[in-house]
Amino acid sequence: MQEKMQPIPGGVCAARGFQANGVCCGIRPKGDKPDLALIYSEAPAAAAAVYTQNLVKGAPLLVTKEHLRGGTARAIICNSGNANTCNADGVAVAERMCALAGEYTKVPPEEIIVASTGVIGVPLPIGPIQNGMPPLAAGLSRSGGGQAARAIMTTDTYPKECAVAFTLSGGAVCRIGGMAKGSGMIHPNMATMLVFLTTDAAIAPELLRELLKLTANDTFNMISVDGDTSTNDMCCILANGLAGNAAIAGPGNDREIFRAALYQVMANLAKQLAADGEGATKLITCHVSGAATTDDARKLAKSVIGSNLLKCAIFGADANWGRVLCALGYAGVDLDVTKIGVRFRSAAGELAVCENGAGLPFSEEKAALVLAEREIALLITCGAGSAEATAWGCDLTYDYVKINGDYRT
Repeated sequence: MQEKMQPIPGGVCAARGFQANGVCCGIRPKGDKPDLALIYSEAPAAAAAVYTQNLVKGAPLLVTKEHLRGGTARAIICNSGNANTCNADGVAVAERMCALAGEYTKVPPEEIIVASTGVIGVPLPIGPIQNGMPPLAAGLSRSGGGQAARAIMTTDTYPKECAVAFTLSGGAVCRIGGMAKGSGMIHPNMATMLVFLTTDAAIAPELLRELLKLTANDTFNMISVDGDTSTNDMCCILANGLAGNAAIAGPGNDREIFRAALYQVMANLAKQLAADGEGATKLITCHVSGAATTDDARKLAKSVIGSNLLKCAIFGADANWGRVLCALGYAGVDLDVTKIGVRFRSAAGELAVCENGAGLPFSEEKAALVLAEREIALLITCGAGSAEATAWGCDLTYDYVKINGDYRT
């Protein structure tokens, strides 16, 4: 299946019939960064989304849930700099954002997805958004994905984009693209932060919803930066069918090809999010194999990458493998500790540190070299079965505290 897929440029605009743009409308106090993004489909599109499971939810999520009841949408409007959460007028402001976007795109407001990200508990002024909408809509283009990706950033250090082309069994070439933001407050329990995906494949809304949820479980639900689940997490996808394929509606080769392409894009974005965690200097990949069940493997992998002690050890290039076993031990999985193996791997080599639950002799000099790299893999074997899972995280640094010590001000 992999040979039928290839990375392509274009991000959220890589698929046929999608345009985007991002502008600076002045939502942020300094007014010096892009803060308003728009994604538009030239044709009606099936739509699906998954949301945060935090009981405190941003007003845009409540509005989007209502708008997606029919399983279709044609545009996405998103602002950064203000989460529009815990505000008395939040729903009205989110609805007004949809109305404004609809006015300039000729899309009914109920077919528009709305999202916000930024500070919680501060009223979102509609004036800047209203003033920014004319240039935002006028600048929509097939090359505007990059501008849109930058406009949804908060503490991100770079825009996150990905796209692939893939061939269905009937020969139709389709594309999936996307963009994401997220750097802190990341420990998702559904999807993550804000992720916007587009595809020109024709697919039934029910199947699109199913595959988005399944793939989120293996990608965005498997990352953690700091253990905080945001109030505004959302991942959504639009599928406008302009590739001309016979609609994918159920089991078969095309369903599996589409899901593999969707996974490739979502996993790529998930890794980018983890790597760009607030203050992060290293990407941590934890692969657990030999677990009794997939659910066990997921719990174990997420427990490891969520361990603050381990994250600090990786930051300091300290091969303190005991912290790995500690995190495995409180993951809530019935585990035979005497069968656990642990290895560290990076571009500088591989280092076995634990076998059958006991330490192995290793060179501290080699360990320092292996853990000094930008990308570190933790390979864990359980000896309990054949299930496996991968999770992604980052190290915990001094800068994380600095960033969040004055986030609001």
